[in-house]
Amino acid sequence: MSAVLELAEVTVRRGQSTLLDRVSWVVREGERWVLLGANGAGKTTLMQIAGAQLHPTSGAVGLLGELLGTVDIFELRPRIGVSSAAVAEQIPRNETVRDLVVTASYAVLGRWREEYDAVDHARADALLREVGVASLAERTYGTLSEGERKRVQIARALMTDPELLLLDEPAAGLDLGGREDLVSTLSVLAHDPLSPATVLVSHHVEEIPPGFTHVMMLRAGRVVAQGPLEDTLTPEALSATFGMPLVLEHHDGRYAARRKQHHRG
Repeated sequence: MSAVLELAEVTVRRGQSTLLDRVSWVVREGERWVLLGANGAGKTTLMQIAGAQLHPTSGAVGLLGELLGTVDIFELRPRIGVSSAAVAEQIPRNETVRDLVVTASYAVLGRWREEYDAVDHARADALLREVGVASLAERTYGTLSEGERKRVQIARALMTDPELLLLDEPAAGLDLGGREDLVSTLSVLAHDPLSPATVLVSHHVEEIPPGFTHVMMLRAGRVVAQGPLEDTLTPEALSATFGMPLVLEHHDGRYAARRKQHHRG
């Protein structure tokens, strides 16, 4: 499988702060990665690099077969699907769900004068079906629940048939039911061999969908551990990532973590 994303010794500095510290990482076709870490660990910065939104201070970034810094990023970006809070904030509340997904073909938010054909509309409807919100196609975005909005954002991110899908904390702000609905949707996508290579950012192991294959754990801009999920996500690595002793459980393809209790003798 060829590499979709390749980072070599990538460092990002802002003033006196080091946001990423010599991160090396390879994401290949067909892989589904979860990126775990506490607030401030560098996850969002890493996603901005992966989405061609940010250049590193040092190190090299290979993205979809191109070297970042030597290629027109406006040609790269339509090949990358992104669902994030920053994208969500730009979505017009009065836009209908179907139009919102269709307009992703032209990387615009809101309909202007683009012409869309039956193929575009059929693809948008198919994606809305795939993420479980086909019945909402005629609704306006502003009337949706938070969980419904998250699924529409994912359908939009998939509209251009991207080679890389970046999901930055898609379960943030959801209640338990909304989170579980979203995890099951992401699990269906993860198991689909036609889905693009995917990177999912989270703070919580409970949000890792079954079907995800790899994990990277970050702490203070540095890689704690990375590799196949089943071998790499251990209580020791998770404890080091979050800076406290944690117990990790794994049942029916799902993970759960809690702080280790010290029993006084």
